[in-house]
Amino acid sequence: MVKKGDKVKVDYIGKLENGEVFDTSIESVAKEEGIYTPERPYEPLEFTVGEGQLIEGFEEAVLDMNKGDEKTVNIPAEKAYGQRDEKLIQKVPKDAFEGADFEPEEGMIILAGGVPATIIEVSDNEVALDFNHQLAGKNLIFTIKLVDVKE
Repeated sequence: MVKKGDKVKVDYIGKLENGEVFDTSIESVAKEEGIYTPERPYEPLEFTVGEGQLIEGFEEAVLDMNKGDEKTVNIPAEKAYGQRDEKLIQKVPKDAFEGADFEPEEGMIILAGGVPATIIEVSDNEVALDFNHQLAGKNLIFTIKLVDVKE
């Protein structure tokens, strides 16, 4: 049984409550769901349980699993990427993008000071940037299969 400090390898499928798959370690699932990225390696995720490398709910979910076990868990936003925080939305002058190699458009994800932000609004003078994680405020559903465990 998995306990804190164990190194594990898991295959997983992450879904939103509406059933949309947003991430997976399984190439065939990624292709089937239309989220396949050729540059990405599709292989079991390896991490040490309890080191906080992953969202809290995911780490808690693998505790007490045995090699070969598979389960589906519902992870509330508080144990995933947290609730949305309106303070993380900032408006910047549009001319801050002068000299950039792109024109700001709604929906774009950019690095602002090295931090990912989603452009949520573009007006004549301002660009609104959302620094919340894209999955903030969402409850997540993960199907997790324990591939390997090492103490």
